[in-house]
Amino acid sequence: MIKLLEIFLMRFANAVVIKLVYDIIYLLVYNIFKQFRRGSVELAGVNTPLYDVKKIVDLKDMLAQSAETFGDKAAFLVKPKGGGDYKPVSYSQFKRDVEALGTALMDMGLKGKRIAVIGENRYEWAVTYLAVVNGVGIIVPLDKELPLKEIENLLDTSQTSAIIYSGKYEQYRDEIAKELPQLKVYVNMDLDENGQNVLSFSKLIEQGMALLKQGDTSFTDEQIDAEEMRILLFTSGTTGLAKGVMLSHKNICTNLMAMCSMLYIGPKDTFLSVLPLHHTYECTCGFLCPIYRGSTVAYCEGLRHIVKNLKEAKATIMLGVPLIFESMYKKVWQQAEKSGMASKLRSAIKVNNVLKKVGVDLSKKLFSKIHENLGGHIRVFISGAAGIDPMVAKGFRELGLLLVQGYGLTECAPIVALNRDCYFKDDAAGLPLPGVDVKIDNPDDEGIGEIVCNGGNIMIGYYQNELATQEVFKDGWFYTGDFGFVDQDGFVHITGRKKNVIVTKNGKNIFPEEVEAYLNRSQYIAESLVWGKYDEESGETYVNAQIVPNFEIVEEKLGKDYTEAQLRQLINEEVKAVNHKIPLYKRIMDFSIRKEEFIKTTTKKIKRYMEKPQG
Repeated sequence: MIKLLEIFLMRFANAVVIKLVYDIIYLLVYNIFKQFRRGSVELAGVNTPLYDVKKIVDLKDMLAQSAETFGDKAAFLVKPKGGGDYKPVSYSQFKRDVEALGTALMDMGLKGKRIAVIGENRYEWAVTYLAVVNGVGIIVPLDKELPLKEIENLLDTSQTSAIIYSGKYEQYRDEIAKELPQLKVYVNMDLDENGQNVLSFSKLIEQGMALLKQGDTSFTDEQIDAEEMRILLFTSGTTGLAKGVMLSHKNICTNLMAMCSMLYIGPKDTFLSVLPLHHTYECTCGFLCPIYRGSTVAYCEGLRHIVKNLKEAKATIMLGVPLIFESMYKKVWQQAEKSGMASKLRSAIKVNNVLKKVGVDLSKKLFSKIHENLGGHIRVFISGAAGIDPMVAKGFRELGLLLVQGYGLTECAPIVALNRDCYFKDDAAGLPLPGVDVKIDNPDDEGIGEIVCNGGNIMIGYYQNELATQEVFKDGWFYTGDFGFVDQDGFVHITGRKKNVIVTKNGKNIFPEEVEAYLNRSQYIAESLVWGKYDEESGETYVNAQIVPNFEIVEEKLGKDYTEAQLRQLINEEVKAVNHKIPLYKRIMDFSIRKEEFIKTTTKKIKRYMEKPQG
């Protein structure tokens, strides 16, 4: 240990480090003494009890309890229209606005109707969602990135009677009205006054407030059937057409209580809302969860503003997808390389890893600049929507930033498994939530099979699609379409999507997601898509890949005037390095270089059915 401290001093000698050494010595003595008295050290978190959570019967009950408990505390941090600093909106005000909008919508004759909401992440979206589900009718969240024709298709399919939208969609109103004459009510979130054939969101709130003062209790007295469909979500899907997923209050509330018993969320937390709210991951985990737990939600102004908004909001938690976190992690190391600090950073990580084994963690001091660049207050990153590279989760933790991942589907409202903040595995999707049973159907010799589950969070079924519903429900179990296994500690591991699996002539299964993870670790590769190409002559299926280079890093390596041949040679070396790390039958036999990024869903998953080459 003394030798390590000497190395540490030699590499980082300055006044700050001298103080750190005193801290280390003190903490070393304290922790060694504490461990001596305690004896052996158990695996962290394995016996940690679940966190206490309050019971909620529906989302109306959830909002009522939170407003009563947290009152004037900020439920949201909202940017004014013209920009500027975040402004707080209290829990009490949020509840009043929800009740006012709900009362106004019911007064318009929309009780029991389907109401669509579309727009960027914003306060009005949150008010609309809870106003509709908590008494008015059925909410239909729509993807803001959809083309007009697809929006029209989903509005028609869902039999929507009203749509509440951000101002940018005003340009589509006339076209939608022409195609869907049955859709009579249009509400613009950004309109200050009612217009011709369109209502102002703020004026509706005022109208509802007036009705409440006059004694209208039609909305506040409305009873919720927790098991009936109140949410109709259309999956973004990477492999085909969207399906309408029917969810209930019970589905959502069951999920909220279970996930919050595993990972601590509290009133001191502030969430930065980055992912699209129409997606069930962000809606349940990044909106309803913090409202349930008394936290604050700050809306991000866009992906390029994440760092700025983390600092402004003093965010402690951020939900994201692997692409976001992997990009952030790569940038940390790219910056370290550029500044010539990479070797010192690696040395500091090694020293701190040794110290942590005896209970001394100096991450926040050693890596303070990295923490400051990420807002300075982050307590935990939560990754979902797809599996994250375990090396990224481990890497963030070595820098003193906890990153845990979970696993879920829209059909499961959405969480099935989650890593705890006190007990986790970087290469696992997590432990099944309390009340959710998970098993592996028809496992192979390695224990890999389709993941199936049941519990109170599982959807009612697919909207107007009984055949598709029957295909995924068998003997009370929901078949996820994901392959994976459960390890000896009960952690769920995802190996890939059933539809994506590559099967060789010898019956070996290759999951393209695994090979892509190896490729994407390269600093010269931005993203990749792996698929199986069938060779008629040999009767074998070979692994192929499309690769999008990280052109900025490639240019730093090869210079601005590099040739296509040089680029291919560089990427070929990276592919060879990957092939040395994986079994022979999984190795990449050929690859092509792609100049533009892949088409993705709003949760940044590649739309494989659109990108996979034929043949």
